[in-house]
Amino acid sequence: MDRIENLRQVRKKGKVWDIAVIGGGASGLGVALDALSRGLSVVLVEKADFAKGTSSRSTKLVHGGVRYLAQGDISLVFEALKERGRLLQNAPHLTYNQPFIIPIYTLFDRLQYSIGLKIYDWMAGRLRLGKSRFISKKETIQRLPQIKQEGLSGGVVYHDGQFDDARLALSVAMTCDEMGACMLNYMRVTDLLKDKKGQINGLKVRDELSKEKHEIDAKMVVNATGVFADKILQMDQPGVPKSIQPSQGIHLVLDQSFLGGKDALMIPKTSDGRVLFAVPWLDKLVVGTTDTLREKAKLEPEALSKEVDFILETAEAYLTKAPTRQDVKSVFAGLRPLAAPKEGSTKTKEISRSHKVIVSQSKLVSITGGKWTTFRKMGEDTVEEFSKITNQSLPASTSAQIRYHGFTDNPEKGHWKGYGADASFIQKLMRDNPELGKPLHPDYPYTQAEVIWSTRHEMAMKVEDILSRRMRILMLDARAAMDMAPKVAQLMAEEMEKDEKWMAQELEDFEKLANKYILK
Repeated sequence: MDRIENLRQVRKKGKVWDIAVIGGGASGLGVALDALSRGLSVVLVEKADFAKGTSSRSTKLVHGGVRYLAQGDISLVFEALKERGRLLQNAPHLTYNQPFIIPIYTLFDRLQYSIGLKIYDWMAGRLRLGKSRFISKKETIQRLPQIKQEGLSGGVVYHDGQFDDARLALSVAMTCDEMGACMLNYMRVTDLLKDKKGQINGLKVRDELSKEKHEIDAKMVVNATGVFADKILQMDQPGVPKSIQPSQGIHLVLDQSFLGGKDALMIPKTSDGRVLFAVPWLDKLVVGTTDTLREKAKLEPEALSKEVDFILETAEAYLTKAPTRQDVKSVFAGLRPLAAPKEGSTKTKEISRSHKVIVSQSKLVSITGGKWTTFRKMGEDTVEEFSKITNQSLPASTSAQIRYHGFTDNPEKGHWKGYGADASFIQKLMRDNPELGKPLHPDYPYTQAEVIWSTRHEMAMKVEDILSRRMRILMLDARAAMDMAPKVAQLMAEEMEKDEKWMAQELEDFEKLANKYILK
């Protein structure tokens, strides 16, 4: 992806795109991918970096949703399990088959979860990732060495998917770019363009890096901004009622030794009725999540002290070695874009995660709700509106068959896996210039060559883009990320021909950000 080249496309006068997508997270990328699969022309603009918001802050699960099954949302689970299977087929370099264990302490729980998970297996059909089964107390302890043993009678094992959310977003963005889309990060929508009848026919945008302004003409505009959907809806129709209720979920990152083994732990019912996961991810343990209503959508939400305490207390109830605040390597928060509840209902865990496509009077198409696992189907359902808006015939979707950038049947092990087929090109950079093979931090495998690669080919424009979403180290170990920042800034500045002032500003911005990921 070359941002300079893509900017040239936006500057072309007289160009009318079939679809202009606002938002570079899971929803927007799903729309772009599906539209391209049908031969439509697409421009996508994102005010920050791809997946900067909710889409890089998930629990890292590609799942049908065991919880939604318990709530009776059968159609959502069917759809999600089908999409889970497709995602693992289309992005083997970014997805894993992850075994989960539910610890069993009562006979009722054994019956309840054994039966429920057999139904879950059956619903996945031929796309099932593995059979669920009851395991003995001895095997449960072998597989979860740090689980509390008092009253434990065994465990139920089941399989779900796991993934690297930000790198998947990047991979889909690069796939769209290769298919001819114009993909632009750091491009903010400042207004919507309308014709004499008040119908939307484009966007006014501002480049957040150069402050240059552009107008984009399009036959259909899609609002795929997740928790920020109301901002675009207000632009279209000031005073329109609120449609999104942000719900915050936080995750704590610990050393994997707190759980031990390669299996994930799933606690189906915590004290507040939510599910809690402890999932091995990139050699760390991600523990979450909470469900806290927030009034305002923020691009960089922060964990509340009570959320941190809740996760630590719940973990303490199930683990032999209780994690403390000092053990937390990083804490990150994300906002779910839930549909605003009807009067009198405030329980967010009861609000369906199903997505909705809404078309306003001005023909603005908004996609709300949903989850990462079903991003492609969300895109497909959104693009279906194109023929109604334009009266043009629409070819059938073929996005389910698209393999994502970096696809390879045998990805390399370790952190190279996330690059898929691109890993060999980065390793060639290291062979050609051994200096680039040096690690950025003594405790982690990330190299200088990866900074060069991400700056050249993955549209990384800021130090944060590399350390948070290209490498994920900010989410894994915030202090290590701060140690790596000066070298990353220097390498990026050389590659992008930036000066000392740019470096100083980037390091100041990154330090401010990284401090939010460190528990005080």
